[in-house]
Amino acid sequence: MKKKFLMGAAAVLSTIALAACGAAPETETTTPAAGETTAGAEATTAAETDAPEAAGDFKACIVSDEGGFDDRSFNQLSYEGLVQAVEDLGIDMAEVQSDTPTDFGPNLASLVDEQCNMIVSVGFALAADTATSATQNADVTYVIVDHDGDSDFDGEKDAENIKPLVYDTAQAAFLAGYLSAGYSEAGKVGTFGGQPFPTVTIFMDGFKQGVEYYNEVKGTSVEVFGYQGGDQGSFTGGFAANDDAKQVAAGIIDQGVDVILPVGGPIYQSALDAIKDSGRDIALVGVDADFFVTDPTTQDFVLTSILKLMDVSVYDSVVAAAGGDLSTDTYVGTLENGGVGLAPLHNFEDKVDPALWQEVQDLQQQIIDGELVVTSYLEG
Repeated sequence: MKKKFLMGAAAVLSTIALAACGAAPETETTTPAAGETTAGAEATTAAETDAPEAAGDFKACIVSDEGGFDDRSFNQLSYEGLVQAVEDLGIDMAEVQSDTPTDFGPNLASLVDEQCNMIVSVGFALAADTATSATQNADVTYVIVDHDGDSDFDGEKDAENIKPLVYDTAQAAFLAGYLSAGYSEAGKVGTFGGQPFPTVTIFMDGFKQGVEYYNEVKGTSVEVFGYQGGDQGSFTGGFAANDDAKQVAAGIIDQGVDVILPVGGPIYQSALDAIKDSGRDIALVGVDADFFVTDPTTQDFVLTSILKLMDVSVYDSVVAAAGGDLSTDTYVGTLENGGVGLAPLHNFEDKVDPALWQEVQDLQQQIIDGELVVTSYLEG
């Protein structure tokens, strides 16, 4: 019988029909051993994809959200996917970083002036400016990362030359929440975000559902601090690693949690500082990239990371666009197609009960099979 584990007040902005979504890169999924990724042990990465044929005269460009291309998170992953495609195709590229939201519009205009054939906008926050630029420049292809392309919420994509890339990270976050609840000795875990964008709260929603499902299955009462659902929770007001982010993290740590999930690019660095200042053993859960790999300073702290394979989907979009074969249908990354997943346990492999890890793997398969439904703004 199908089980549906419902979250309270989920942040729903617009519904995306999954049947209309583009396909993800094909992967071979094998049953992972303890410590391997639950996203598919043989999941394709941009660097491993066979190099395509040269695309001729084509220029692929990218504009970042706040945080820049070295944020070790969603900006960096998207950038790496584009760079790999440019290198494989032998095409031209241009890039521009945004320091503040006021940079978005001018940065997009500058890339149009550079005769870019394709512009990748990284992040939900760029949606409105991307819609304006796309409407004014119908001959340019736009890829918007982490947004459904409907910035005015009228139920229709803002422009036909926009390719939305979105990721149902609630599915992978559910697994991380279940894992964290089982790992926690304090019976208290926490999460906080940069701003209450749907692409931020989707992680927090899934994490909270995973903890609640653990309690339902095990008859326990593990508590979640820092997030009540929807846009109700602890947010730093931005995505910078600064004292504000550290203070939010410290406030949650002071509640006695021993696992914390910061959602919002570089703000995890502030959480890491707060963990060190606490003097307690507190595990960190990463987002977007595998923090163990992208930031060695986390290796003694990161339990796992909730993966969003933006590098692969950006890479594939550039290759398709350069070849004149890009569908602008919405792409949704899921556990089933390998667009999201859970990173290996790495240094925490010996600290996690193998039986708990096996339960996480089993839950992943239940989600893939549709037996267990994780709710998010992408799938109600």
